[in-house]
Amino acid sequence: MTTTTPTIRLRRVTKRFGGVAAVEALDLEVPRGELCGVLGPNGAGKSTTIRMIMSIIHPDSGELEVLGASALEAKDRIGYLPEERGLYRKMRVGDFLFYIARLKGLRRREARRRPEAWLDRLELPGVLRRRCEELSKGMQQKVQFAAAVLHEPELLILDEPFSGLDPVNVRTLSRAFREIHAAGTTILYSTHLMSQAEALCDRVVIVDRGRKILDESMTSIRARFDPRTLVATPFDAADLARAAGELGAIPGVESTSTQGGEVSMHLAPDASPERTLAAAAAAIPLRAVRLRQVSLDDVFVDLVGRRPDPESSEAAS
Repeated sequence: MTTTTPTIRLRRVTKRFGGVAAVEALDLEVPRGELCGVLGPNGAGKSTTIRMIMSIIHPDSGELEVLGASALEAKDRIGYLPEERGLYRKMRVGDFLFYIARLKGLRRREARRRPEAWLDRLELPGVLRRRCEELSKGMQQKVQFAAAVLHEPELLILDEPFSGLDPVNVRTLSRAFREIHAAGTTILYSTHLMSQAEALCDRVVIVDRGRKILDESMTSIRARFDPRTLVATPFDAADLARAAGELGAIPGVESTSTQGGEVSMHLAPDASPERTLAAAAAAIPLRAVRLRQVSLDDVFVDLVGRRPDPESSEAAS
């Protein structure tokens, strides 16, 4: 039986800065063609991990492989958008992208054609002759994204790609993500925007204080962290308290809460969501009733928020 080598493979990778472990004993595999999000609070080790994958810094211990080699050996097959943005500010956009394309090995004709095509795709028509410094921050960020992808890399690595973008530009970049991923590109990106990761990712890895605390598909996460909560919207929104009382009396409902014209029914562990949903619909007139789906925000807060602070633990011991 043949197995496909992962695009990225880390085995017990550790990186320390002084006495602080930025990344500790991290295992990570990203299969070919996957869109994987690396999430975590500030200082969790996300950017350090990406810099090690890119061979910008090197681990103190452990094994790291990218496209069967190192990022330096596979550099022309990788696209990279770092967290620290940087353009040659005095260069014209077209000249900058042509220069990057040539560095990545594109022939002169393709290096002239692809930048304009990508700028149109990212809704930046007519900026080829403008200097980079003349563009807004969001426009500059899209130019840098174009620079990361115009050579059609096998692996695309993005560090906080949505940082500082308005909702319109976030939507444009998200659409480009999906198109690139659909074409077969493996994507690894770090973000603190849970909603974007939830919408885009096949799989999510959460790191905290340098350690991996979750590594699962979105489907598996939703199944494992099922909140067992039904959300009902009564016709009579003016009398939520009465509605909550009647819905709370349904067998299997442990408690209720109200917010924004809705009643949340929190189910007992042995309660059937299907039977409770039918009983709620029969109990009072409802505009809608649904099973609440867990969000990545909920999972993140649950996992990261309940971990003890090591300094507090040391102080208490």
